Amino acid sequence: MQFSGKTLFSDLYKIICTLSIAFMCAYIFLSLNIPAPYFLGSLIGVWAIGACISRTRPVLVIAKWFYLPVILGISVLIGTNFTPEILQTAQKWLVTVSIMIMATICVTIIAFQFLTRVKQYEPKQAFLCSIPGGQAEALVMAREMVEKDYVVALFHLVRVAIVFISTPLFLLVIEGPEAIERSNVILQDMPNISDLSLFQAGLFIGLCVSGYWIARLIRMPMPHLLGPIFLSSILHFTGIIELPRISEFVIIAQMTIGASVGARLAQISLLEIKNVLGDAFITSGLIISTYLVVAILITLISDVAFLSIWLAFVPGGLYEATILAIIFGFDVAFVVFHHLVRVILIFVSMPIFITKFSK
Repeated sequence: MQFSGKTLFSDLYKIICTLSIAFMCAYIFLSLNIPAPYFLGSLIGVWAIGACISRTRPVLVIAKWFYLPVILGISVLIGTNFTPEILQTAQKWLVTVSIMIMATICVTIIAFQFLTRVKQYEPKQAFLCSIPGGQAEALVMAREMVEKDYVVALFHLVRVAIVFISTPLFLLVIEGPEAIERSNVILQDMPNISDLSLFQAGLFIGLCVSGYWIARLIRMPMPHLLGPIFLSSILHFTGIIELPRISEFVIIAQMTIGASVGARLAQISLLEIKNVLGDAFITSGLIISTYLVVAILITLISDVAFLSIWLAFVPGGLYEATILAIIFGFDVAFVVFHHLVRVILIFVSMPIFITKFSK
């Protein structure tokens, strides 16, 4: 990643502007006792400011070199949940993982059929718009294989925004204001950065860097995600290390991810994409409602809490689901494992179907 001093200064200026708006809006959401205030406040605040004040849009950007370390850190935190005790419960996940795989196949088929048969999208574009995950990989393929790659980006962005604006509200409706207070207490009770020893801080950074580069060295797909997760998981599972979650990092991660989604939404001109925006909302509705029905059915026939199942099945991003699971106090390993299975399933199957549609 190469950039000049001028580019670095420009990036820093944009990051400061974006995160300043995110922090102010997050503080307002926190004061109003709104669920997931740092995440929702950042997302909605940056989006609203950019949408209402067009002059701010050029500076509403989270540079990749700033975003990537946050993702590496979250990936290491994900690995901290895979402790030796996880073997006692992992076998119980086989049923829900199997259901999640079938639901993923079903929602992809439903959305694909709607876009190709009803809206007359060409198959490659329809497939890339229909998959409930793998956003980064879908966008890379879209740039290479379809003319209007921004349409694919819009479909994924709309779905992620709907999912992660509505999920904290589910918490409020289902469990009441006490759940919001509990999630804020969970965040406050996490160790602070001052509680970390120099060894632990170095270990955390070392896992981020070495996990990423080992994954790149062995050509592992999605090295920024899978590398740190697997390295951290192995070391925690074997009991070699034990790292805590740091409250400041979790807050920064929420604001960075929320502001990044909000900034991307703010760049979209409604006049430019008005013809496909409705399709994006309908397709997102079909995908989300199907997963929602499945999650409700599982809740009715099992003793797993609805929100825990929903976060595990939710057709959004792994990082966002992980952050929400952490701050809401749900089983992070359960949520992450389901998302990892879906991400790997999508990553493996995507090139196969794209190749088929290209013939």
